[in-house]
Amino acid sequence: MFKFKKKVMTAVLAASMSIGLFAATANAATDYWQNWTDGGGTVNAVNGSGGNYSVNWSNTGNFVVGKGWNTGSASRVINYNAGVWAPSGNGYLTLYGWTRNSLIEYYVVDSWGTYRPTGSYKGTVSSDGGTYDIYTTQRVNAPSIDGTATFTQYWSVRQSKRATGSNVAITFSNHVNAWKSKGMNLGSSWSYQVLATEGYQSSGSSNVTVW
Repeated sequence: MFKFKKKVMTAVLAASMSIGLFAATANAATDYWQNWTDGGGTVNAVNGSGGNYSVNWSNTGNFVVGKGWNTGSASRVINYNAGVWAPSGNGYLTLYGWTRNSLIEYYVVDSWGTYRPTGSYKGTVSSDGGTYDIYTTQRVNAPSIDGTATFTQYWSVRQSKRATGSNVAITFSNHVNAWKSKGMNLGSSWSYQVLATEGYQSSGSSNVTVW
């Protein structure tokens, strides 16, 4: 999530913090539905059928809505269609997930609103018709899927915003291999992996189908 004011949205953490929502559903495309908010503003999220979700938000704090898989994979090709992607302010359209052993939070950001994430620059990777800048950032004593912890974030951020409205793919192995070549090793145990809409102090709408 946004590194400058970060909350984490997992089933366990949301329950322990008494904020947010979580539900998991099984269908042909994906088996994990994520709907988390820190309670600021208004976030209206709809868990649609066949890998589809939509969200409309207004004057929010931090939120994440996404659909994907209960267990991530380094070799997964994530297909999606963002029929609507219209942030006003800070927002990410991103592949998002966590690993354990080591505890890593990772992003592959295809589009954003007014803020393009950065960090400690590590190089580039070409994938799926675009070039992504690679960054790392660190969170110290911050919320994570395992409670308060210090952990590293891995980022691949597309150099220009990816066009929406058509079927596209994120070949995650390209990013994993590029990260590894730069000493950025993901953990051995995979938590969830979603194609997410994230917003921070913003408004907007999105409608995304994932498979």
